[in-house]
Amino acid sequence: MPTSWLMTLDWFGLAIFAVTGALVASRKRMDIFGFMLLGAATGIGGGSLRDVMLGQLPVFWVKEPAALAICLVVSAATFFLAHIPESRYRALLWLDAAGLSLFCVVGADKALEAGAGGFIAVAMGVTTATFGGVIRDILGGESPLVLRKEVYVTAALAGASAYVSLAAFGAAKPVATALGFALCFVIRALALHYGWSLPVYRAREGRTMEEVERLGR
Repeated sequence: MPTSWLMTLDWFGLAIFAVTGALVASRKRMDIFGFMLLGAATGIGGGSLRDVMLGQLPVFWVKEPAALAICLVVSAATFFLAHIPESRYRALLWLDAAGLSLFCVVGADKALEAGAGGFIAVAMGVTTATFGGVIRDILGGESPLVLRKEVYVTAALAGASAYVSLAAFGAAKPVATALGFALCFVIRALALHYGWSLPVYRAREGRTMEEVERLGR
């Protein structure tokens, strides 16, 4: 897969995540600089953490300022266009699903290129795909998607694992990329459509004083 093609894929993911950050800013009625801040933080957040943990310094957008420029331009444009979607929250969720699917693959690929093993590559794929959204939700005063019971991290984990597994078996990068993206997106899309969620912890009822005393004997 040519480097230019991978870069295009990465930048497309940056643009998608920047839009999701800007849509959160629109729901919070921020000014254009708030849009640009949330958009840029969402777009570059996950990749920045990935590069720091892999020791790939300076981080990618410092070496390639065009990545940051894309986030800023897209976020500023969203300031003028955010009123168009009928449901901005619904648009945010579906765009986030696309960005999640792109970045879980891109992050895993960059980790492999940096010499990381398969297990770490999967972890870096998940980190790249989810951490920008965490920053977006925290700055926007929202409950982060990764902390909800929705199927979110699981989808990124599946996509990154599929990519790394296919790469380990010698699959062509375009094939591994397409299948990793598709698996993550389908899982997330089905979860959104059918309201799938993972089981949550349910605390048991507290013990009575009599039960505590019996246990202490």
